[in-house]
Amino acid sequence: MKYGVMSYKENSRFFNVGDYVQSLAARQFLPKVDELLNREELAEYNGDRLKLIMNGWFTHNAANWIPSRDIEPLFVSFHINNTAAPLMLSKRGVEYLKSCMPIGCRDQYTADLLSQNGISSFFTGCLTLTLDCYKVPDSEREDKIYIVDPLYGYVTPRKVTYDIRALIRSIYNGSIWKLGKRNRHLSKIFDKELLKSAIFINQELPSKRYSESEKFELAEDLLNKYARAKLVVTSRIHCALPCLAMGTPVIFINGFESFVDSCRFDGILDLFNRIDIDTRSGNFKANFPLEGKLNINTVVKNLEKHHELSNNLKSSCKNFVKN
Repeated sequence: MKYGVMSYKENSRFFNVGDYVQSLAARQFLPKVDELLNREELAEYNGDRLKLIMNGWFTHNAANWIPSRDIEPLFVSFHINNTAAPLMLSKRGVEYLKSCMPIGCRDQYTADLLSQNGISSFFTGCLTLTLDCYKVPDSEREDKIYIVDPLYGYVTPRKVTYDIRALIRSIYNGSIWKLGKRNRHLSKIFDKELLKSAIFINQELPSKRYSESEKFELAEDLLNKYARAKLVVTSRIHCALPCLAMGTPVIFINGFESFVDSCRFDGILDLFNRIDIDTRSGNFKANFPLEGKLNINTVVKNLEKHHELSNNLKSSCKNFVKN
């Protein structure tokens, strides 16, 4: 039997290293990797029968959704975004998913959506919760605090100055006048000393610069950093969830209000220490004890609600490979 792992199509500007973190979570269960299959081109695979763990966000190429019959899938941590659902849940799409039941879903929104279409489904959480294989002894933990893509949905200089068209568009739609908003809101959450000493990381990197093997290496490098951190603060679920798995204290900054974003988080947000921020005023509240702003002495303990999900995911993937 052959085994595959998913790769991802870059957009014109960047790729998300978090996608490759998801693929590392799948890869750890496989005895070998024979093929890298692009998530957007699964219908085009034409080769020997191949097993593929189908975890993650589906899909940008929804019109070409139904995977090849040469792929034997395991649906765990599967997310259908509301933007892709109308095409993915066509008559043929529903028939395909019914042939693969039950479908393990990354979020409760997807599980409910599939159930409404007569597809047996259940909530699994994200496969990145199984990445405790990167965990290190406490003696190797460093004194570093990482801030990873906080409030990345806000307007940033990088977004409006990517090229001349982006700059012109930002002037016409008025977004350029919101450039200082993220810093103002972050200054309400973090004190100056933490902002000055923390290490900022961007999980979106420029496209067309890295090979597939280099992208996996970048993902592993991030996991090794997070595993040794004193604290990680992020708005990326594929940073926060692996931190839970690795036992790294993590705080999730939730500044998402559109349904496109919120549907991804249904059932997942409850796993984190979390700060919910009002994107208009910058006012926030935490679901854990927090006096004043986050500072270098802030100590949090993870909620440890993820272990049953993690164990069930591991069992599903191991059984899939074994059988």
